[in-house]
Amino acid sequence: MELYFVRHGKTQWNLEGKYQGGHGDSPLLSESLHDIGLLAKRLENVEIDHMYSSPLPRARTTAETLIKDLHRDIDLSIVGDLREFDLGIMEGRKFSELEREMPEVIYAFRHQPKDYDYDLIRGESFEEVAKRTTNAVQRIVEANHEKGSVVIVSHGAALVTMIQSLLGTKVDEIRKDGGLSNTSLTHLQYKDGQYKLVEWNETGYLHKKLESSDTI
Repeated sequence: MELYFVRHGKTQWNLEGKYQGGHGDSPLLSESLHDIGLLAKRLENVEIDHMYSSPLPRARTTAETLIKDLHRDIDLSIVGDLREFDLGIMEGRKFSELEREMPEVIYAFRHQPKDYDYDLIRGESFEEVAKRTTNAVQRIVEANHEKGSVVIVSHGAALVTMIQSLLGTKVDEIRKDGGLSNTSLTHLQYKDGQYKLVEWNETGYLHKKLESSDTI
């Protein structure tokens, strides 16, 4: 079975350097609609049996736009457990402000997950997100009879945690391959109960130089 993980298109808050999390949201930029069209061209020769999305508008709009740009009749299912981390009091706040106010928390979230103090920001732990997202993927695999190809549209931090956990990566090493960019594609294969990484954070089809605000 082939699984293609897509991070949603870039949003206004991404551009402004703000945390969105599992409750915050902001509209996709107009340039993101163009980028989703380029992603559709990248996937035009991939047989997609089903698409799944987080319920948050930025992810759902990305999935709906991708289906439209593929010009195919692809079923879309909304899965609550694919949503982004609950970032508590961080949501809607600028990265730069929080780096000054709570540098240890922000550094841990981005670089050292094992030291992340989620209680301090009244949010979710990496372990909690790993459990709910990998359970969601396993249900998706079972629903598709462990064959075919699916696309899963979700969020930067949730996707990194989800994918690395599927690959058996321990929490303290979840950030070892870096983050994921807006409208990026990460490809896994599933066979005999095991997940194998084919491509991490593919973005070449976007034909642009990525900015720091594109990746988390």
